[in-house]
Amino acid sequence: MDAPGPAIHREWMGLALAEAARAPATRDVPVGAVVVDREGRVIASSRNERELHGDPTAHAEVLALRRAAEATGDWRLEGCTLVVTLEPCVMCAGAILAARVPTVVFGAWDEKAGAAGSLYDVLRDRRLNHRVEVYAGVEAEASAALLLEFFEDPLRRPSS
Repeated sequence: MDAPGPAIHREWMGLALAEAARAPATRDVPVGAVVVDREGRVIASSRNERELHGDPTAHAEVLALRRAAEATGDWRLEGCTLVVTLEPCVMCAGAILAARVPTVVFGAWDEKAGAAGSLYDVLRDRRLNHRVEVYAGVEAEASAALLLEFFEDPLRRPSS
């Protein structure tokens, strides 16, 4: 699905955007994520922290899923929604599937590494044992603007 979903998705995306805006302070790419339970409560949030921790797996989605599992006491995040400012990559899509997250809402498309419909569509691959409902393009302009600003400023970029 390419059209933005319900108004609540935009509200949740606002929280993810606030997380993303904090990432450049540690020279991390501004991507933010929140996990919302079936009652609509935010149970976890994160931003990219690869540079902060020197950890290649410290993407916003992975960290938010870890924190949500810790908060619920269960690795199965059935009934939860993951809201992220950038289309998940293959690694993050795998984590989303492993956690059994039924719904993903994302902002900007990632045509270089996206795995939710642009380059790959791992989240909806019928060959896998779990498929995800995807709402793409929610607050896409705001999400893309954060990324563009970050990559245009050489002082903010990671040293790699």
